[in-house]
Amino acid sequence: MTNLALYIHWPFCKSKCPYCDFNSHVRASIDEARWRAALLKDLEHYAGLTPGGAIASIFFGGGTPSLMAAETVAAVLERTAALWPLEPDVEITLEGNPTSIESQRFREFRSAGVNRVSLGVQALEDGALKFLGRGHDVKEALAALEVARQTFERFSFDLIYARPGQTVTCWEQELDRAIALAGEHLSVYQLTIEAGTAFAPAHARGDFVLPDEETQAALYETTVARLEAAGLPAYEISNHARPGAECRHNLVYWRYGDYVGVGPGAHGRLTLDGARVATRQHRAPETWLEAVERQGHGGEEPLSLTPHEQRDELLMMGLRLTEGVSRTRVRERLGLDLEAALDRDRMASLIEAGFLELDSERLVATPAGRQRLNAVLAQLIG
Repeated sequence: MTNLALYIHWPFCKSKCPYCDFNSHVRASIDEARWRAALLKDLEHYAGLTPGGAIASIFFGGGTPSLMAAETVAAVLERTAALWPLEPDVEITLEGNPTSIESQRFREFRSAGVNRVSLGVQALEDGALKFLGRGHDVKEALAALEVARQTFERFSFDLIYARPGQTVTCWEQELDRAIALAGEHLSVYQLTIEAGTAFAPAHARGDFVLPDEETQAALYETTVARLEAAGLPAYEISNHARPGAECRHNLVYWRYGDYVGVGPGAHGRLTLDGARVATRQHRAPETWLEAVERQGHGGEEPLSLTPHEQRDELLMMGLRLTEGVSRTRVRERLGLDLEAALDRDRMASLIEAGFLELDSERLVATPAGRQRLNAVLAQLIG
């Protein structure tokens, strides 16, 4: 059997965070029974495309999946188990916000089958949470983390750094507090200004200023060093875990495995009849819902990826990992040796500059290379 990851997208939030460019939407009311039926129907469609697959991980993302009724989560998991075999140690993650209302549902989600939660804490300072538009305060976050710790075998939470006015000293103190609260996994993202977000025009107007590049670099290096010293080394640019506790679902993406994407705007990568195919769902929630009810699925026309596109995706994802891209994976996906898939002069230049390392097993971005990966990739693959 082929191991598959399954991603379920719940597109709704109570409010839109000003930094967020995810496919999330605010609605006055939601007919959850209708949405539940559509998700189940979309699952059936993709099960028909992937005979012989077995589900190794399931991830409820969003949006805010913790706003879903536990009944919906249970129904999705029950239908998934009926459509595909589940690996015995299947990882089932649900993203949530640490508000008191949502954390009250954690035990219901655990009963439904969820065995891992990922909480969007984002900051451990009330002023920063207000700036980021979050709907909780630090007290609620601490309470939710304690409920998560008591309820689930595994939990993680997110933080955002490089916020306006943030210094290395302040960030060290916040990181130390986070380390004391963390279990086996912590995700730490640098604040960036994305087009289409509320922060984009505010930043352009000068309403706030991000730390300069030198400070951002120092904040990143501090993050890596402090978390590694605490036993949470980086296994990906923004993700840290105790060895063996990495998020298995996200590793499928970064290792360029096969995954099914269900729900509005969800993407997938599947190997069908020997071809690598990109799937994409309609992005607008109501458009997706109507498509599922009309044709049995919410997907747009699948796209066959060329070897060149597969190479670029494999490198863009794999070089985010500290383990890098294995030669075996390149041969499996592209039918080529790594040197044949890349421009040797470009790769040699990046190796000489200290941004990449190449040995008999894999191509790896060095710490300096991961810190400026977009520029490295631009030179490596053009």
